[in-house]
Amino acid sequence: METNELKFLLKLLGCTNYRSSLSATTFDVFKGDKNKICKSLGDRELVDYTREITTVKILPPGQALLKLDAAQVPITDKELKVLEKISKVSGKIAPSKITSPKAAERDVILKTLSERGLIDAEWGIKKTKAEVWLTERGIAELRDDYIPKKGSNPVISLDLLNNYLRFLRKNLRVKPEQVSNSLPIATESALETISNISDEEILQIIEKLDKELGTDNYVPIFHLRQKLQPPLSRDELDQALYRLEEANKIELSTLAEPRDYTPEQVEAGISQISGGSLFFITVN
Repeated sequence: METNELKFLLKLLGCTNYRSSLSATTFDVFKGDKNKICKSLGDRELVDYTREITTVKILPPGQALLKLDAAQVPITDKELKVLEKISKVSGKIAPSKITSPKAAERDVILKTLSERGLIDAEWGIKKTKAEVWLTERGIAELRDDYIPKKGSNPVISLDLLNNYLRFLRKNLRVKPEQVSNSLPIATESALETISNISDEEILQIIEKLDKELGTDNYVPIFHLRQKLQPPLSRDELDQALYRLEEANKIELSTLAEPRDYTPEQVEAGISQISGGSLFFITVN
């Protein structure tokens, strides 16, 4: 790991839930290199970030579709117009060059055309309001595996060292078998529950929150984060929710009207590559 990459990760450790806006002043020290560092770490899955389509180009199936009779075209008129605009450019085109429809609708159309194999879309770091966060693999790397290279001499400030020490204290949890037998039974039980909370227990907590808050089976994720972070990290809780959804125990849905919540509550949702975030939890 390069020195600047290590410093980037240590900076991230000082952010709430190891997540931050990429434009935050904490990353100003990296100047023009922060996107390059972020992408390099992202390629190794140590961090992840909000993404957007940066370039598109038409593929042979898209060219073939444009030759069909209008009545046979299996896409909407708006999708067809966007595909026609892309076809007029030899090579790649930036989405910003496609001025109609508006950006939000255009990006949805580009994603749909890409998923149907009609265009090739390249994804990159979102240009505005991009966020970056530490992944589960990044946590494991810093907690269990990272060893400085021999001969390397990175200058680490006390602030960055403090971030790392706080991170270790939070993530190096005591395993139940390491607890002394002299500890009271109640203490042993609490430690085991914290370090081994199950998906089923998380489901029970969601149901309990719904009853306590009266959210009519639409529990905003930020309530669950307040309950479980810590001991869980943001990424650990996200993965648990994905597992529950895959098991058909819950459904995750997006937020239609963000004005009803504070920016911090909205940011507690699970960001999606296509934009927006999963915000509500419904128990099946």
